[in-house]
Amino acid sequence: MNEMREKILTFIEKNSRVSLKELAIILGVEEITVANEMAAMEKENIICGYHTLIDWEKTTTEKITALIEVRVTPQRGQGFDKIAERIYNYPEVTAVYLISGGYDLMVILEGKTLRDVSNFVSDKLSPQESILSTATHFILKKYKDHGTILAKKSKDERMLVTP
Repeated sequence: MNEMREKILTFIEKNSRVSLKELAIILGVEEITVANEMAAMEKENIICGYHTLIDWEKTTTEKITALIEVRVTPQRGQGFDKIAERIYNYPEVTAVYLISGGYDLMVILEGKTLRDVSNFVSDKLSPQESILSTATHFILKKYKDHGTILAKKSKDERMLVTP
């Protein structure tokens, strides 16, 4: 990958709202050059999407996120891919990763309540033939997500008292 592509990716990963004009100025190239590179990277699926990071705790929307470790029996000739595909096609699932360690897959999903997540695991995930076991972990508070600090330090407003 060339140096300009790496610089573009580094900037838009931190701020996908940066304008083509700003990127061109930062990189010292024409705006059309940046636009063409980004279009090419989208076509090549290097850039897979643009997302907005939302702190749902500051809204009235009820949402719970869970990390589910899944141990599976890989399928002959297909490994973990077919099982992962079956799992990531559920709309509740936001991410699926093949991981090292005691479990094979990490599934991240969202629901409105703990019960929604529990029902997903017990009704849709666990009964699948290739799945040996699961361990569910609920996200209680996010401090940092995708490089952005969500839990700002509170300002110490105590009055300084001197003798």
